[in-house]
Formats: sequence, structure tokens, C-alpha cells
Amino acid sequence: MRTVFENIKGDKAIWAVVALLALFSFLPVYSASSNLEYVVGTGTTMGHLVKHAMLLILGFGIIYGVHRIPTHFFKGLSLIALPIVLVLLGFTLAQGTTNEGANASRWIQLPLVGIKFQTSNLASVVLMVYVARYLTKIKDKTITFSESILPLWLPVFLVVILILPANLSTAAIIFSMVLMLCFLGGYPIKYLLGIVGSGILCLTLFVLLAKAVPDIFPNRVDTWMSRIENFRNPADTEADYQIEKAKIAIATGGIVGKGAGKSIQKNFLPESYSDFIYAIIIEEYGLIGGFTLMFFYLLLLFRIVVVANGNQTIFGKLLVLGVGLPIVFQALINMAVAVELFPVTGQTLPLISRGGTSSWMTCLAIGIILSASVKEEVKKKSRSKIDDTNPLEVLSGQL
Repeated sequence: MRTVFENIKGDKAIWAVVALLALFSFLPVYSASSNLEYVVGTGTTMGHLVKHAMLLILGFGIIYGVHRIPTHFFKGLSLIALPIVLVLLGFTLAQGTTNEGANASRWIQLPLVGIKFQTSNLASVVLMVYVARYLTKIKDKTITFSESILPLWLPVFLVVILILPANLSTAAIIFSMVLMLCFLGGYPIKYLLGIVGSGILCLTLFVLLAKAVPDIFPNRVDTWMSRIENFRNPADTEADYQIEKAKIAIATGGIVGKGAGKSIQKNFLPESYSDFIYAIIIEEYGLIGGFTLMFFYLLLLFRIVVVANGNQTIFGKLLVLGVGLPIVFQALINMAVAVELFPVTGQTLPLISRGGTSSWMTCLAIGIILSASVKEEVKKKSRSKIDDTNPLEVLSGQL
């Protein structure tokens, strides 16, 4: 164990924030998982907590392993992983099955371990690394839009199109993050505006097709439209059941909350252990707990920007921003949904919501960020040693 701690490198603040978020997650997950045992009737509270713990332990193993990989290796790995991701997304979408009324085309079942793997989460990380690599490659070149269609936008649109039928929110987040990374990477704005227009046109055509032939993607487009309508018209409390229960949880939490494990709405709020866990946190820990949690995500964002700014390579900067910003963005969306600032999206709260493969992909992204910070840390130490060296000693050694 001591050897492991000695080999932990990278930004210590990021390590601390991630560890604190993971440790805190056990309290709301244990509390909210009682809904699964006593209301839904699946498993036991302790069983769900143990599963969450095992997934997080494996997640930290992923962080540790990935953060030891030199940053430049991710360029080649993204080229290898992208075709694999496209095949996995295609296989996932081709299943066309449902699970408890939900479209199960988001997941594939991992053999032997019995865990469902959401391929879109892996696709998000791989695609952002791939885009960072491409933007680095063209950084000092004058490139036309047509030259970037095949190497850049074709993979992006393939990933988004394969995710879109079953998961609009994830597809929209990935597309938005790619656009943001391209903007930060210096890709011409006039081309980005064209891509945004193309994306809106494709989405419109998809919705019209799905409405015209509803048997292609049952329930998904109608679900999107009903969520948007519920957001615009909150008076329809029957259709807006989740938001109403979340608002009750937040309202009854007050300033300091009811205390750990004392939530009432966890027994009535669907997905209280994942999509709406932030509402349960506010109910049990009050506005103080809610704002404290938000502070840690913003602190993570700050450290991500610091690591990106301190990296000496263009690829390192774009890589850190590309895989780091979606983590904080997803967290803010989850919080915004709970307080009805955003329509229901189904996005979990990173490192907090009950364990799943999404936490593994979050850990993968964090490991990549720490890998970039390790590289910068080594450079700083090297410069420090050079600065501390006595010039007379160097000269005498050469003589």
C-alpha cells in the first residue's frame, strides 16, 4: 500500500476532490438505495452499497493505471479505440430491446460479471481524445472545411447518430462538447456555425422520420417531446411527477437539511439514487450540503483549467479540457434538472450517483487529466533542479 501511495503522481488537488466526492457518495447512495429495497423490491440496501463500493474501487484502479500512461500515448490509442467504439455503438443500437419500459439500446450486458455497460460513456471520452488529437495536428495549418469533413466531422456525426435514437441528452452533450473543444482549439467559427446548422437539420429530419414511422424508435421521440412540454408547462403535475417530488425534497430540506438517511422523498422519487440524487442530498443536508457539493465540482473545474493552462503542449491542453469539461458540465446539468432549471435528461451526478459504468468512464477521464498533470509536474521538477544547480559546480565538473 505504501508503494502505491508513493507512485501516485499528478495534481494533488484533483486527487483530493475526487476522493472526497467518492467518499461522500456512500451516504446518499446508502440512503436513496433503500427505495430499491422497500419500494421497488430489488436487492438489499447493503447489497447496492457494496456494489457501489466495488465499482468505485475499480474506478480508482482505472485512475491509478491511466494516470501512469504518458500523455502522448493517448493520440495513438484514440485512433485504435474509435473504430472499436463505433462497432460497440452499432451493436448496442441494433439490440433494439427494452428494459423495464426504458429503451435498453443504451447498454450491452458484460458477460460473466453481469454488469450493464453504457457504450456512449466510453464513446464520449474516446471521441474527445480523438478530436483533441486532430485539432493539435492542424493547429498551425490553414485548413478548409472540406478537408476536415472526413477526418473530423464524419467520426463525430457517426458517434452522435448512433447514440441519438436511444439517448438524446448524451448525444447533445457530446456534440456540444466537441463544438466547444473545436472553438477552444482554434477551429474557424464560420465552419462551426455551419456544423451547428447541419446538426439542427439532421435532428429535425430524425424527429420527423420517427414521428412518421413510429415503429422505428418506439417511445423515444415522444418521451423527449413530453419532457420538454412538461418543462414548459409545470402545471401538469401527473406527467411531471419526478420534478414535483424533487422540488418537494428540496423545499423540505431547508438550510441544514433533515440529516443523513432521513429523506422522505427517496421513497417516492423515481431514480432517487441516480438521476435525482442531488434532490435527496439537499433534502438530507440542506442548501449548505447542496452548495458545498457544487463548490467541489467548481473546484474540480478550476483545477482542470489550471492543469490545461500549465501544460506545455497543445495536445495536452486540449486533451485535459476535452475530457475534463464534460464531467463538470454533466454535474451542472444534473443539478439544474433537480431544481427545474433544465428539462429531465437522465444524466447522473458524476462520482456521486449509485455505481455504474458511467463512474468508470468518469474515472478514465480523470486518469487522463492526471496523466497530463504528471507530465507537467516532471517538467517543473526538472526546471527546478536546473535552477538550483550551482553554475560553478557544473563548470568545475566539465573541467
